[in-house]
Amino acid sequence: MSRWREPVVAAVDALRAGQVVGVPTDTVYGVAVDPARPGATDALFAVKERPRSVSLPVLVAGLDQAVAVAADGALAPTTAARRLADALWPGGLTLVVARRPGLGWDLGGDDDRTVGLRCPDQAIIHRLCAAVGPLATTSANRHGQPPLTTAAAVAAAFGDHLAVVVDGGTCDGVPSTVVDCTGPTLRCLRQGTVPWETVQQLGAAS
Repeated sequence: MSRWREPVVAAVDALRAGQVVGVPTDTVYGVAVDPARPGATDALFAVKERPRSVSLPVLVAGLDQAVAVAADGALAPTTAARRLADALWPGGLTLVVARRPGLGWDLGGDDDRTVGLRCPDQAIIHRLCAAVGPLATTSANRHGQPPLTTAAAVAAAFGDHLAVVVDGGTCDGVPSTVVDCTGPTLRCLRQGTVPWETVQQLGAAS
């Protein structure tokens, strides 16, 4: 991992300064900010040309960070969300759960009571989240355009709008499956790399 040291350090510095960075994930490249920094998510929406009505998901380094963002009990061991996290994280599964009251992050969307959380199977993201905290992110492409799969393509598309692009090789995976865990039953909001049948089986109480 030594070859990633300088770009990762530069990305950490940029994120702490409220800037937008390009990052590899286990699915496709993303653009990310530290949502705790004032104005950072505004910059991300602008760079992405993403409507503010479409909320930003959050990447975490592991369950501890997810629990800190979620409302009390939303990821308790007895919940379907926790069973899915235990079985399928790190990986291509985004869990929509109740958000911790008073969190204060502007993630867009029309519901500030929920948050989409994902722990990707990507060591670089884990290092960034461990250093900075959870990251608000979205795929590295202009809104409505196909995702970008190389660091060079991300740098060419966004230019100086990104402070840093961390090169993680080719990232051309299937987007994550998104599951709403806030109601009495699980709901599939987007079918992705994890089959819905798997989600239903693993989320069911034993």
